Amino acid sequence: MSSFDEFDAFEGASLSARAMMARDHQSDQGNRKYLDGLNPAQLEAVQQLDGPVLMLAGAGTGKTRALMARVAHLITCHRANASQILAVTFTNKAAKEMQVRLQNTPYDMQEPIRWMGTFHSISAKMLRRHAELVGLKSNFTILDTDDQLRLLKQLVAAANIDDKRWPARQLASLIDGWKNRALTPEKLPSADAGAYNNMGGTLYAQYQTRLKELNAVDFGDLLLHMVTIFQDNPDILANYQRWFRYILVDEYQDTNVAQYLWLRLLASAHKNICCVGDDDQSIYGWRGAEVGNILRFEKDFPGAHVVRLEQNYRSTGNILAAASSVIRGNKNRLGKELWTEADMGDKVRLIGHWDGEEEARWIGEEVEAMQRGTRGLAPKSLEDMAILVRASHQMRAFEDRFLTIGLPYRVIGGPRFYERLEIRDAMAYFRLVVSPDDDLAFERIVNTPKRGLGNVAQQKIQTCARANRVSLVEGARILLEEKGIGGKGAKELATLLDGLDRWRKQGTAPIVEVPLDDDAVIDDGATQTAMRLQESAPELNHVELAQVILDESGYTAMWQNDKTPEAPGRLENLKELVKALESFDNLQGFLEHVSLIMDNESEDAEQKISIMTLHAAKGLEFPAVFLPGWEDGLFPSQRSMDESGLKGLEEERRLAYVGITRAEEICTISFAGNRRVFGQWQSQLPSRFIDELSEENVEVLTPPGLYGHGGGSRDFGGSFGQSGLEQSAMRADAYNSPGWKRMQSRAGQYGTSQPKESASSAINLTAESSFMVGERVFHQKFGYGNVLAIEGEKLSVGFDKAGEKKLVARFLSKANDIPF
Repeated sequence: MSSFDEFDAFEGASLSARAMMARDHQSDQGNRKYLDGLNPAQLEAVQQLDGPVLMLAGAGTGKTRALMARVAHLITCHRANASQILAVTFTNKAAKEMQVRLQNTPYDMQEPIRWMGTFHSISAKMLRRHAELVGLKSNFTILDTDDQLRLLKQLVAAANIDDKRWPARQLASLIDGWKNRALTPEKLPSADAGAYNNMGGTLYAQYQTRLKELNAVDFGDLLLHMVTIFQDNPDILANYQRWFRYILVDEYQDTNVAQYLWLRLLASAHKNICCVGDDDQSIYGWRGAEVGNILRFEKDFPGAHVVRLEQNYRSTGNILAAASSVIRGNKNRLGKELWTEADMGDKVRLIGHWDGEEEARWIGEEVEAMQRGTRGLAPKSLEDMAILVRASHQMRAFEDRFLTIGLPYRVIGGPRFYERLEIRDAMAYFRLVVSPDDDLAFERIVNTPKRGLGNVAQQKIQTCARANRVSLVEGARILLEEKGIGGKGAKELATLLDGLDRWRKQGTAPIVEVPLDDDAVIDDGATQTAMRLQESAPELNHVELAQVILDESGYTAMWQNDKTPEAPGRLENLKELVKALESFDNLQGFLEHVSLIMDNESEDAEQKISIMTLHAAKGLEFPAVFLPGWEDGLFPSQRSMDESGLKGLEEERRLAYVGITRAEEICTISFAGNRRVFGQWQSQLPSRFIDELSEENVEVLTPPGLYGHGGGSRDFGGSFGQSGLEQSAMRADAYNSPGWKRMQSRAGQYGTSQPKESASSAINLTAESSFMVGERVFHQKFGYGNVLAIEGEKLSVGFDKAGEKKLVARFLSKANDIPF
């Protein structure tokens, strides 16, 4: 059956179905229990069936319930049957959730909604019917990211382009962006002509041609091809417009240009489109989302009915008021005011800390206190709590702290910090410098970054090492001496081995002769200066050495040259890794610490606190939420503001709104007054979003002395760096406003230019390896215990209540040194 025959058959079946439904019209009138419990705004959105409808749904306002009730109402009122409704979501998870919610709606569904899914899944279904119109067969293959990248690398190589300077990942990102904007190669604007060394457009065209030759598409093509088919074939578009009598779209604020055009084309005839979204939660501009799509909905669809869902069922009054006070700072928004029938609850808590490590310690203590029950509140489980950070590199301090004190956690939306690809690579370099016999580390980094040492060359190294019964590093040396490997690979391998030798020497304290205090009389009676051997300082300390290793190995440059959206985050994570070394005496101690704390991590713990980025938190909710790192430059992100100006600042403010509204009962915002970067203290300004919080809804917990008279190295009354924003957004004298003065009023009169050490950290810093087996010790998390075994800085301790644990010495104190 052809596509058009199927349309005709469907039309006949739908007419018959409508006739049958008409007979049952009277009996269905009472079957509307799905309307029970809807508030007036939700009811209005459900019952406004015809014409364009914008359901402007704030966070936690029950939009999914209203959307599913609307589907049930369309069917109950015989406006459409289940096959004539198109429901579009952004994720497969959301589509499945909607199907489940629809099944649980108090309405007897005779059949499922066939056309409910993501933009890509629905477009793929359509494209299978019309593939020949864009030069494809109906059994086309959908390439994944790896296949796409492999194909682009072939085209880049064929064009004799230096893939180190112009990586294929950069081209993939460009093409993805063009497809998100519904731009085919022939429609690329002149502004994009210079992309990718003036070859972007040409390679894009070659890539599309090659895809057709392979009978393949990538994800971007699924929508792009369908937009092209709709635009070039009015008869096919008209059939789909007849087919889908009603269109419903979830998360409309996250649509890109291609998705927007796809929807506009399908709805242009009957205009029966209901879009659900929240302009205040549009936070994906970096991946092509256009908040302007929802802002101009009324212009695109004249006479549109706008319904504001403002009654919140998630958060307390203070949390909603604080979130509203921040988002009001955005000019480009449709506007709404969240409210709740629940009580005001606890105020949003605001606290400043000396540095990021103290911030992590304090949050860890608060989490444990909430587990026990604090301030008259019932105890909360770890599942009820979440830490939401602006950037993934912030997770390191919390992961280190939680692993040290034995607090189970999970990272949502990505691997744990020490399990990230770039961190594992860097740690492998460090391990190999400390221990040249670490074959696993060598295998990981020998061709990372690319050194022309493929599988064949690596197998030769393995064979040589086994034959000579030596490590892979020594096997590689022997192979080079025997000229068993040649070309670029041999040269790059020699450079790597030389680097390993050099880094090891730079980080090792040399042995030198130094005079004794007194002169000594030698046998011949002459008075000479007696000498003794002593270690002098190494050429580089371990923090400097780590940075040199990453730079000279080419690993940092590899990510600097990578133009994918993930690359900047990976570079930030590498900086955070180097920063973590500052708390240790040497590389070996740091590597042991990471190994031990990761070994202590309990995968089978039933309850875990969640750590995630603010972007990953969208759509989630927790009784207690911690929002750390609210400092200007970190949040709002300086990079976002530099790249997008006021548009970027407004998206950052929407991200702050999303973060606050994830909290149901307790919301804690924190910032650090100082951060240590490569051994140097840097004073931090609190985020401008803190100043926008409404005074009556915030409890300030900032300790005295954080920002005292003359405190810090920055002048709060002057400008704080060029960001490309308008002058009003660049001036730091906004911090002289009432919100800033509230925090200043809590500060003491004694300024600080460096963070102080807390009592607990002072104890830890003195606790090296000066323990004996059987000695009584104390640990902040596990309490008292006895040392069972010692291996360098590794201690096995039998705790009175927690049992045996492996720990690094610096986290233990002698029991008689505890001041209580």
